[in-house]
Amino acid sequence: MGWKVAAALVVANMIGTGVFTSLGFQLQDVTNTWSILFLWTLGGVMAIIGAFCYAEIGSAINKSGGEYIFLSKLFNPLLGYLSGWISLTVGFAAPVALAAMALGAYLGNVLQVNNTLLAISVIVLLSVIHSFSLNVSSKFQSYASWFKVLLILILILIGFYYPQGDSALNFSDSWTIEIVTPSFAIAFVYVTYSYTGWNAAAYIIEEIDKPRKNLPRALLRGTLLVTLLYVFMQFVFLKHGTLPDLKGQLDIGHVYAINLFGNQGSKTINILISFFLISSISAMIWVGPRVSMAMSKDYKLWRFLKRENKNKLPVAAVWLQALLSITYVITGTFESVLLYCGFILQLSAALTVSGVFILRKKEHASTGFKAPFYPLFPVAFIIFSLWILGYLIIDKPMESMVGLLILAIGVITYFLNKKIGSSA
Repeated sequence: MGWKVAAALVVANMIGTGVFTSLGFQLQDVTNTWSILFLWTLGGVMAIIGAFCYAEIGSAINKSGGEYIFLSKLFNPLLGYLSGWISLTVGFAAPVALAAMALGAYLGNVLQVNNTLLAISVIVLLSVIHSFSLNVSSKFQSYASWFKVLLILILILIGFYYPQGDSALNFSDSWTIEIVTPSFAIAFVYVTYSYTGWNAAAYIIEEIDKPRKNLPRALLRGTLLVTLLYVFMQFVFLKHGTLPDLKGQLDIGHVYAINLFGNQGSKTINILISFFLISSISAMIWVGPRVSMAMSKDYKLWRFLKRENKNKLPVAAVWLQALLSITYVITGTFESVLLYCGFILQLSAALTVSGVFILRKKEHASTGFKAPFYPLFPVAFIIFSLWILGYLIIDKPMESMVGLLILAIGVITYFLNKKIGSSA
């Protein structure tokens, strides 16, 4: 594939649950409009810096698999295994759960059905679809990806067109105080989660034509487009919702729709956003089991995940991921799941970006793509990551401990797998 198709893959993977759910949680402690817009712009800058670094690593190693391959080759197999473990237990299952919870909130506004029941039902239904028909799911995913971009563009244009009424817009000087508080760092976790997916093209490097040229193009242009969409989307949400209405609200798009279109018109917007979320859930149910299946080929402990049906679909991996997602839905709130998921994913990305320093010392890196402004970019990414992780541990110790516990269990399974391998 060329850079345009790869960039479309990046956009499709990035645009997900966060853009329609994060703002309400951020507004609980960060209320200045400049602070909010700075959060989302900074998230885009972080993603672009990360994309530069991943492009350098990916063009040098030139092998599909993302962090699983990068960390194994640059550091050691344990870190590579842990990145695969993260994908298996959190990287896809938790975002599926988060998108399903958000869908339950949005569709619950229309159907008046229990949100948790809706969330579980959509996970089961889409898992069934991805267990039987790859043809149907692939066609659905292709159309749904473009629908996501179109929906956000329409909502932005409508938001700018309609005149401002009572709103949460606040352009005072209070942003100078907010951006140095722990709350700003915690709010940034929601933003970085919303930008996850900027590294999507790095998972399929071997399928990209001229990867040293096209991988950086795909990562950077796709990420830049999503950044612009995200910043404008938050602005129109603030423009058409009051602070009391938006603060702590999960279905932030519902508030926006009610204020612009009333109760009847908002039902249409809620249904469209629900379809948007279904496409995100479907994408992760489709891709996640393929990563788990790749692990099963390398580690005997996960060999049972290799099980396929007659259509060559990884049904064992699909249903393990579905079980994990349902567990997250039942046992955690949206906020807690997002925070410990964000903690783990940020740690994994920071470790991968730090691999640029190791790569620069290797001779084979000289012919690949070079991230500009070295070492400023990787250092900035790592510092921001440590800033986020540090405040998470201090301000959200329970969620941080859950994230560290998941990693600790991963270490145990790694050595358990080595023991199984040596005794075989």
